[in-house]
Amino acid sequence: MGQKINPLGFRLGATQGHHSLWFAQPKNYSEDLQEDQKIRNCIKNYVQKNLKISSNVNVEGIARIEIQKRIDLIQVIIYMGFPKLLIEERPRKIEELQFNVQKELNCVNRKLNIAITRIVNPYGHPNILAEFIAGQLKNRVSFRKAMKKAIELTEQAGTKGIQVQIAGRIDGKEIARVEWIREGRVPLQTIRAKIDYCSYAVRTIYGVLGIKIWIFVDGE
Repeated sequence: MGQKINPLGFRLGATQGHHSLWFAQPKNYSEDLQEDQKIRNCIKNYVQKNLKISSNVNVEGIARIEIQKRIDLIQVIIYMGFPKLLIEERPRKIEELQFNVQKELNCVNRKLNIAITRIVNPYGHPNILAEFIAGQLKNRVSFRKAMKKAIELTEQAGTKGIQVQIAGRIDGKEIARVEWIREGRVPLQTIRAKIDYCSYAVRTIYGVLGIKIWIFVDGE
């Protein structure tokens, strides 16, 4: 009783699909897994670096990164809520990003292809919402205010329910604690219910805070 499980892994094959699609022999599996992590980290670092240059955008806006691998091709699809950063100077920015990722991977025999897909309701995705809350906490906004604002944004995106949890030295208090808030329905035990989830770490001057968000998107 009381053992927690990742809501995405729990629903694989039912309402949730894999974010990486490839096949590898057991001896090469760990290498391919590390390669996926390198691709994701490289893309996030590039977007963060460009985010500092353009001050009018507050969040990276990456909902998820899907990777599909074939023998001679790596296809990367970036689902972004605010693709303005990469699309403003589209050919140059994407070419620069592809060059950075290829340099990181050092892949000679395989071609790399990066595509960007815009998502309709950015604040209906937990990763983007977690980035928004992280930005608010870094700016010394009260955690309750940040959570309530996040819930308002999600309701505008038309979701059925949301649960937000923040853990750590909240507001710089000496003792770490967990605070959470729920709005609507979040049926975590129902496999048919499509739940979107993310966990996100934010570094503040008091230490690291952990943000977890569960969003009930739709029930089948």
